[in-house]
Amino acid sequence: MAYGANMDKGVLLGNVRDLTRGNLGIPALLLIILAMMTLPMPPFLLDIFFTLNITIALVVLCVSVYAMRPLDFAVFPTILLVATLLRLALNVASTRVVLLKGHEGGSAAGKVIESFGEVVIGGNYAVGLIVFIILIIINFVVVTKGAGRIAEVSARFTLDAMPGKQMAVDADLNAGVIDQEVASARRLDITQEADFYGAMDGASKFVKGDAIAGILILVINLVGGLAIGMMQYQLTFAAATERYALLTIGDGLVAQIPALVLSTSAAIMVTRNNSSEMMGAQVVRQMFAGPRALGVSAGILFVMGIVPGMPHVAFIGLALLAAAGAYYIARFNPAVADSRLEEPEPESINSQDGAPAADSDELDWQDVMPVDSIGLEVGYRLIPLVDKAQGGELLGRIKGIRKKLSQDLGFLIPSVHIRDNLDLTPNEYKISLSGVNVGSAEVFPERDMAINPGQVYGKVQGLETKDPAFGLDALWIEKSQKDQAESLGYTVVDASTVIATHLNSILQSHSHEILGHEEVQQLLSLLAKHSPKLAEELPGSVNTNVLLKVLQSLLSEQVPIRDMRTIAETLAAAGEKSQDSVTLTAATRIALNRVIVQSIYGERSELPVITLDSRLEQLLLKSVQQSIQSGVEQESGMTIEPNLAESLQKSLVDAAQKQEVSGDPAVLLVAAPLRPMLSRFVRYTIDGLNVLSYQEIPDNKQVTVVASAGSRT
Repeated sequence: MAYGANMDKGVLLGNVRDLTRGNLGIPALLLIILAMMTLPMPPFLLDIFFTLNITIALVVLCVSVYAMRPLDFAVFPTILLVATLLRLALNVASTRVVLLKGHEGGSAAGKVIESFGEVVIGGNYAVGLIVFIILIIINFVVVTKGAGRIAEVSARFTLDAMPGKQMAVDADLNAGVIDQEVASARRLDITQEADFYGAMDGASKFVKGDAIAGILILVINLVGGLAIGMMQYQLTFAAATERYALLTIGDGLVAQIPALVLSTSAAIMVTRNNSSEMMGAQVVRQMFAGPRALGVSAGILFVMGIVPGMPHVAFIGLALLAAAGAYYIARFNPAVADSRLEEPEPESINSQDGAPAADSDELDWQDVMPVDSIGLEVGYRLIPLVDKAQGGELLGRIKGIRKKLSQDLGFLIPSVHIRDNLDLTPNEYKISLSGVNVGSAEVFPERDMAINPGQVYGKVQGLETKDPAFGLDALWIEKSQKDQAESLGYTVVDASTVIATHLNSILQSHSHEILGHEEVQQLLSLLAKHSPKLAEELPGSVNTNVLLKVLQSLLSEQVPIRDMRTIAETLAAAGEKSQDSVTLTAATRIALNRVIVQSIYGERSELPVITLDSRLEQLLLKSVQQSIQSGVEQESGMTIEPNLAESLQKSLVDAAQKQEVSGDPAVLLVAAPLRPMLSRFVRYTIDGLNVLSYQEIPDNKQVTVVASAGSRT
């Protein structure tokens, strides 16, 4: 028995939890709505449900105002539908009560309807009818129609812009601006945004239909009440009008006021911009950011207030309040009072045209400024991009790039030293490594760059340019054209993303130049924490200079050095036989063969490759052996006869292009002694061609020869 009682108690608690969590609450509410439409309801329950209807409308309005973004209240279209059905069901139930018991007097349909009718009408039925009609006009013509149009346009443009927005997320992910988790969240936001505005477009039709239904219900109640009162209950026209008009107008008002509140909530939701900021904060920041608007308004109000015949107290009083607000903003608002550049960390900002240093009789080493490892100089019109106080996003994106590159490459990318340079044109920026310019371009902060990814479905107007990172055709377009360009297939990015992507491309291709002795020491210190014995033995086999050369050689061919343990073990074993950096790099690449092949082919088991003609390969091998016997270091390599080099280059270009057309990576597979020399040969002449040795192919991979390059007749 005790067990059964406990079971009953558990089931009861479970049902209560289901109701509180909403699992059964919405179905129960829908059943109540259906019951109100079909079954007669006592006036007491009508009072409760009318009050519940008003409460729901007020709660929805408050949530709409305090929501940070429209997507924070994504369930709003469903709530709007349920609230509309509840209101219509109440109209049906109240109409039944009004027509059945309206002859008994004002309280026949409940206290709520009677109170709204008496308070708003004030004893004058004509006034009450006019007020009700005005509320209908405001709701139907102004609020509902405007909100419906905005929802329709927003839904259409949001759906059209979805492919472009998703491509922009993919571009940021590939550039290292964001990680995979942030990219997934942004894609989900894009999908939810499209679903929300599509649902709002449909929900606005319910609000419009509700307003029309309110007018029809008023006419039906009034005409039907007069007919029933005079014909069935033998009331005079005056008595029937007094009783049924009071109930009809009260019923209409108690339904239309919540309808107007919900329509206003819908209008607020569809007119909000998608920023993580409360509406009140947006209004204060955008309307009262500066004192000029309030100051001018105060002057106009004061002039109007001193005109004879005008209400002086109202106009002059408000003029003084506006003037006081303008003074407060100008005097105490930190955003207006302080416009200095903040100095962010770890990226630093300096100005080259600051005040000169105090004169000194003697010079010292402090006057010799060290060269920045990575520098970014901007023209004066690009300063807002790196100023957090002005909403600049470039610093955060650079930090994200450094973090992702450091994780991918295996060592910490140094901080980027940012400074303004008046010698540059206003929209120009310059990227430097160790004080040497390695990249520059011109950007327009007030525009967006629309990049042609290879296939677009139309043209947009803009300034023709080239993407500085990858050399793709692009246009500088107005920000208002962004949705149009994305719907046509362009990848649209802002000026900050253009600079960040260019910087990412340069840092990735010059990573071997960034790595220095300081970074190598940090790698050894990190290795000592996880493999102390290995870190202790490594310097005895390979000195720091040779280790640096090996790591730089790996990075120059885009091989990450994350697996420092494998690299150290290989060098510790091979360093006892040779101290030649080329030989040690070849041994390290063989140890990292799975990483290298996976970065090129992915998870494929069959590897299509290009090989050299056998006669040419034998000729090159003999040349390498002669160079070694004559004492030429492998690092210096050997020279190829010019005509042979030209023929080999042309043959490799043709083979690489065929691989690109077929969608396969271009890989040249050669004998191990030839790989360093041919890698240097193709690095700056044939873009995208990788050179591997036979020993660098993992045992579980199958090689398929698709072309033979350099054959001679």
